[in-house]
Amino acid sequence: MNFVSIRIITGDVARLVEFYEHATGVAAVRATEEFAEIGTPHATLAIAGARTVDLFAPGSARPAANHSVITEFLVDDVDRVHRNLTGFVTDFVNEPTTMPWGNRSLLFRDPDGNLVNFFTPVMPAAIEKFTR
Repeated sequence: MNFVSIRIITGDVARLVEFYEHATGVAAVRATEEFAEIGTPHATLAIAGARTVDLFAPGSARPAANHSVITEFLVDDVDRVHRNLTGFVTDFVNEPTTMPWGNRSLLFRDPDGNLVNFFTPVMPAAIEKFTR
């Protein structure tokens, strides 16, 4: 098995795609007006409109209703990223903070209220974990 993607269901695909393109610096591949993907070397963030849920199981997912998942991105320098996102991100949950497990993390919300964590490993064990 290989984890390849996480999908966010939204009521406004264009707005959320634009947000993640700006935040990550990665251009989305748009398959349709209702579906786009932000690809990274290890996984993909898919962004889909609420109407796509009906193709799977009607009513099984709702836009802007996530209160349990944090989407995480490994970045080279979380402090630099924070400076670059200041003025663009409107809801920072915390400033860059070094966590006990060795990552320096920046937590914020996307326009739908989903939590996003950009992090940089800064302690030896964390650095080793992400450079294997």
